[in-house]
Amino acid sequence: MFNHIMIGTNDIETSKAFYEKVLGVLGVEGSMDNTADSGHRRVFFMHDGNILALSEPIDDQPATCANGATIGFRCSSPEQVKEFHDVAVANGGTSIEDPPGLREGGLGAMHLSYFRDPDGHKICGIYRVA
Repeated sequence: MFNHIMIGTNDIETSKAFYEKVLGVLGVEGSMDNTADSGHRRVFFMHDGNILALSEPIDDQPATCANGATIGFRCSSPEQVKEFHDVAVANGGTSIEDPPGLREGGLGAMHLSYFRDPDGHKICGIYRVA
């Protein structure tokens, strides 16, 4: 359904370094830098048919995070959910909500972790229990 998700950043180099480390846990190798015709810098991370893009806002206003929005990344195991979280926190992310672990509810059992990136975007690592 989705082609890509693009989020704004106020410090493209810090954000790029953060996501290179965090997405490396999921097997993402490297990124692609791009400068739009307007001169705004962007960074693209491509993996398994998915794209996460970081961008300096093209309206030249400060980047802000969306209240109520969460970007979820599929993990391959409960251990990877925790590692995803721990690498994020070790590289400038902030742990939020409950500690990484098993949650059970209306959508079934899943392992979850939540953190905010350096720009405040809410990120989730998720592994659905079969």
